[in-house]
Amino acid sequence: MKIIDLEPGDPRLVNDLLPVLIELRPHLTEDLFREVYEKGYGQGLRFSAAYTAEGTCVGAAGWRIIDNTSQIRKLYVDDLVTAAHARSTGVGHHLLTYLEGIAREAGCRHLNLDSGTHRTDAHRFYFRERLAVFAFNFDKPLS
Repeated sequence: MKIIDLEPGDPRLVNDLLPVLIELRPHLTEDLFREVYEKGYGQGLRFSAAYTAEGTCVGAAGWRIIDNTSQIRKLYVDDLVTAAHARSTGVGHHLLTYLEGIAREAGCRHLNLDSGTHRTDAHRFYFRERLAVFAFNFDKPLS
């Protein structure tokens, strides 16, 4: 497994990572994804892609390092997805281990993510990876 950080403008973002990311975020179009990454990059958003030895992208992670008063410094995972055909093969574990390494190097005290309440398979995975539930996330759509 090889994990590569992809910068804005890298064609692998759309050709490799986006098809995997859409499995988690089906509302994304190519144009919307480009727009979000262009704006989010300045806010610290980064994307990492996991590739098989054969060069197939099988995992995607969107993440950023955030400083705040509650956790001081954390690596926040916006998106973590393994391609459906590659689930339960260690891709998610490799991505989380990779992100944990980045977090430690950056002096983060926490690795943090949100997961939809309906994603029970993902929750089992996170518990196996020794993540714990520390808070509720509340949301109010602003239409």
